[in-house]
Parts: sequence; structure tokens; C-alpha cells
Amino acid sequence: MSGLEELKKKLAPLFDAEKGFSSGSTLDPYDSYMLSDGGTVNLLSRSYGVYNINELGLQKCTSSPVDDTEQGEKTYRCASHEMRIFGAIGSGASSVVQRAMHIPSHRILALKKINIFEKEKRQQLLTEIRTLCEAPCSEGLVEFHGAFYSPDSGQISIALEYMDGGSLADILRLRKSMPEPVLSSMFQKLLQCATFVGTVTYMSPERIRNDSYSYPADIWSLGLALFECGTGEFPYTANEGPVNLMLQILDDPSPSPPKDKFSLEFCSFIDACLQKDADGRPTAEQLLSHPFIKKHEHAGVDLAAFVRSVFDPTQRLKDLADMLTLHYYLLFDGPDENWQHARTLYNEDSTFSFSGKQFVGPNDIHAMLSSIRSTLAGDWPPEKLVHVVEKLQCRAHGQDGVAIRVSGSFIAGNQFLICGDGLQVEGMPNFKDLSIDIPSKRMGTFQEQFIMEPGNLIGCYVIAKQELYILQ
Repeated sequence: MSGLEELKKKLAPLFDAEKGFSSGSTLDPYDSYMLSDGGTVNLLSRSYGVYNINELGLQKCTSSPVDDTEQGEKTYRCASHEMRIFGAIGSGASSVVQRAMHIPSHRILALKKINIFEKEKRQQLLTEIRTLCEAPCSEGLVEFHGAFYSPDSGQISIALEYMDGGSLADILRLRKSMPEPVLSSMFQKLLQCATFVGTVTYMSPERIRNDSYSYPADIWSLGLALFECGTGEFPYTANEGPVNLMLQILDDPSPSPPKDKFSLEFCSFIDACLQKDADGRPTAEQLLSHPFIKKHEHAGVDLAAFVRSVFDPTQRLKDLADMLTLHYYLLFDGPDENWQHARTLYNEDSTFSFSGKQFVGPNDIHAMLSSIRSTLAGDWPPEKLVHVVEKLQCRAHGQDGVAIRVSGSFIAGNQFLICGDGLQVEGMPNFKDLSIDIPSKRMGTFQEQFIMEPGNLIGCYVIAKQELYILQ
């Protein structure tokens, strides 16, 4: 208890049990929210205006006069009904991250879900949306696609670029540490647009003391992250609770990597970032000229190749093949409004082969597939034939593409099913739980092959080649 009492004295008056953030806090005390009868969440910020979020997307409106150079309004259309969710890929103290497919664009996204009714999470949500909407530079930042509100769950989902290379934590879990040239190249990009919205683990001393803080707090977080990535170890004891961790950050000497195991440039960079005195820390601009960054500036580090070397490519391909296959058949078996988006899965050079004929380009391919779809749908709903994927195989195609081979059955019904242990779309039943006798309901079988290649945007794929065989 002595440690807790000591910490309370040092942190006072950061929190007040009755009033929330104290008047001395640098956090805006007027940050709040309202919920309209129409299902729109209004996140209020005295400095940055109002963020209106509903099921169709996000609109940022400035509540006070602004300079001519500042945009007064931004709109991000990102509707909840346009998302196809494939389950959770990660979670933290305040949010869950899910992998999703944006149906109109066929783009794989990451959805970060935060509960609007929890005050601490709401503050983090507002901070993140501010950062994503107002960030002056986009290079090196995860792309922001918008946000939407789900009234049934009380959650706001932030739609972000999906980084299929995983996180730094994922890399460290597999590789234990990262080489200095890779870190130099990676942190150079971070410094070009450095913003940290982190937890207490990477919190600077001045933030813990509730002193006035600004960008130097981000430099501290950057230094700790670099230390952990380079050495493979977090420099403080973080498993004995947040109180003990904060006391270590306040009272212990700043950590420094062992000089006999790392370069002088690496050690110097971290020592500069982890100065207890915030005024003594260098700025991001100064760190870009640091010898650690300059030393590897022209080393030609291929970050993508490094990430690919860490992870099992087979699992990545399987996940990708599962998502793309499920997405395609859900379009095919789904409502007409979704099927219209299937045309954009093809480019002008795409080919589709069926019944001895070949079709080229999105218009001809979509017309032929629409004819097949109409035939399978029958004359009235009970006659509709839907796909049951019984076997799915995939392999690499080129550097970033994937070849997919699918086989399965057509059965009479009105809902798409998939067999096996692959990814499952949220809200759809698992085949194992349905106890359906496929042989007795089989109306025919099919085999289909796809060559999927990366599109112009990260997370987007197009069908370059497709072959369909239907058997009675």
C-alpha cells in the first residue's frame, strides 16, 4: 500500500472521483457527447468542432470560425451495412479490432470498435478521431476510411487500412528483436509523422505527474518502443500493475541499452529520447538528422520483405483466400444490390471461362455471371440453389497474388453455407452446427478457380482469371 499512497501524492490532482479530470489537466474538460433520437452520436470538442457519427458514416463540422486555410467540414461515408466482418484479429484494454470487407470496394479493412458509453474509452475515441481527421501528414500513417455508429451495440467502429503484416508486437513475438537497419528505416517513417496515443505502458514522466505535456511526450514513447524492438525486452517491470510501473518511470533512472551489444548510434538515439526532462528531449525534426537515422538512410532496407520473412506465408494466403472466396460467393448468392458491386471485382484484362467460352472485361463477365445467377435462382425462392464450399485450396501466385481452387455442392435453400475450419463471416451459421445431410440435398456440384491479384489500393484484390465448371 505504501507504493500506492506515494503514487497518489505524486499524481494528485490528476483524477477526482467525483469530477473526473481536474481543472489542471491539459485534457479538454468540455469534451463530451450527445445521442440523438435518430441514432446519431455527436462527439463534442471545444477546440476541434463536432463529429457527427451514425450508421452511414462520420461528418466533422467546425463549431467556430476558422481560417480560410482550414477545412470547416469533412465527410466520410462508411456505412455499417456495407461491412462484412470476419471476426476479431486483436484486442486491447479499450477496444476490439475486427477484420472486415467493404462490400462496394472489395477492400479489406480493420474495424476498431469502442463502446461510446464508457467515459474513459470515449475520451480515447475522441482523441483518435481528432488525430485521424486532423493529421497534417498522411504518409506513414494508417489510412483512415471513416467511422460509423451501431445503435444496437452502442459501439463506434473506426475503419482503418488493414495492415496484413501484423503489428510490431507480432513481429517481436516471433523474432524476439529486430535488426538496427530495419529499425532505423521504420522509425524514420514514424518521425516524419509522429503521433502516439498510447496506454500507461509508454507514458512519459510528465504525463504521469500531470504536468503540462506536448510533443516531447511522444518522443519518450518513441524511445521506449525502439528500446523494446531492438533489445526484445521492455525496460520496466510491467506485470506488477500500473501503479508499480508508473513509480518505476518516475523514480528509476532512464533505461539505456547495453553499450557492448548495440551500436553507439542506436544507444545515443534512445538516450536522447528517454531524458526525464521533457525540455531536454530532441524534436522529431532533430531526430531525423540523428546519426542512427543517417547511418542507414541509404541502406536500401526493404521493410515489406523483412515483414514477409517473419510470418508464415501459408497461413496468410489461407486467410486471404478464405475471405476473398466467402466474399465472392456471398455477392453471388446475396441480394441484387450487393451483386451489382461484383462488376468492380474485374478489370479490363480479366477473363472468365465457362462452358467452352471465354469472356473478357468487367461488363461481359458480369453479364454472363448474372445469367448463371438467374438460372440458379429459379422461378421462386424455395427453388434457389446456393453454394456450399466443401474444399478450398490456395497457393501463391506471383509476388503478392493468390491462386484459389474451390469445389463444393449446390443445395436448395436461401442461405449461403461454408464447410471446413476456415474463416467464418460474422452472423452466419457454422456448417458443423447445422447437421445438414449434403448428399441427400445435393442438386449438383461445381469447381471454380480464381487468380486474385492486388489492385491499386492496399487491401484490394481483383479477379484476373476465373474458370467455372458445373456438374450435374
